[in-house]
Amino acid sequence: MSAKRGIGHVEGVLVGMTFPRRLDVLQAGLHRTNQRGISWCQQEDGTKVGDAIVLHGGYEDDEDHWDWIRYTGASPNKDKDSSKRLLRSQSWSYEDNAALRLSYERGISVRVIRGYEGDPRYSPTDCYRYDGLYRITEVRTARSRRPAPDGSPIDICQFDLRRLPERDQVQDAAQQRLLDAWEELDRSEPPQSAVMPDGATPSDAETFCEPGDEERFPTSREERVRRLIRDTAVARRIKQLYEGQCQLCGLRLVGPDGKPYCEGAHIRPLGRPHHGPDVEPNLLCLCPNCHVRLDLGAVLIDDDQSVIVRADLSGAQLLPRLMVKDGHRVHPEYLRYHRTYWTRQG
Repeated sequence: MSAKRGIGHVEGVLVGMTFPRRLDVLQAGLHRTNQRGISWCQQEDGTKVGDAIVLHGGYEDDEDHWDWIRYTGASPNKDKDSSKRLLRSQSWSYEDNAALRLSYERGISVRVIRGYEGDPRYSPTDCYRYDGLYRITEVRTARSRRPAPDGSPIDICQFDLRRLPERDQVQDAAQQRLLDAWEELDRSEPPQSAVMPDGATPSDAETFCEPGDEERFPTSREERVRRLIRDTAVARRIKQLYEGQCQLCGLRLVGPDGKPYCEGAHIRPLGRPHHGPDVEPNLLCLCPNCHVRLDLGAVLIDDDQSVIVRADLSGAQLLPRLMVKDGHRVHPEYLRYHRTYWTRQG
């Protein structure tokens, strides 16, 4: 039985949660159908407004840049061939497009679900993932890059969406209190040497730096907040996949309770100025030492996943290549960003 749908987040479904099948997305109340890209719900006045979209390798005019999306509207099946190629132009009167445009006009945010056939920089490997709320910032009629089979031009309904700030992605009351505390600290005093707030764990340490460390990667308080309020379902999945084993050195650190300790490390950091996404292709499971080495640029990773040592690591043995398990794809774009950044630092 499907959960009740509405506008905004769905109760009990946190940002970053994954679902094995589209049917599970439907039953969670994130989307109204098991196949279509655009979901809508009916408001009290009887109008239909878009409440969710799925990014799953749809039209070639789609663009995914994590923080913003360019999304192609929908067409009835009779307007597409067996390969989903459009045979004729899209219409704003088609109910899915009309509903999503009404969300734009009314300023209604929509849920974004990414599937495994979407852009490999941001998509999960073999499932669907709820990535939070986005606001539609612009709608237009655009000319598709691909004409109809007979060569005639195709017009499409096109939507631009922008991801809402992290505050709007928070659903847990404890996380909200933590975010409020950080914002109050920002208002009351200038940044000082960081002290971990109540509830933070050693795995949050990647985002705290001492005075004079402004160039350390990552740095911004925005990043600290993001890391603390989202130990993220994404990071937990990566750490569980590797069962605590470091992808750079192979170490599996186990505490006296028998539980492994490891850290989720972003290759391209979150927040300003790096703006990396919190997605599996941008995450590694590392031991604390290797996490610091990555953050300081002492270790780089080539496109072929070979490990490049740039600073003396006496007493520490690293693997010749990054260990990558089935179910985890590391995107080379993030590895290149990390290498380029630290190469420029000297």
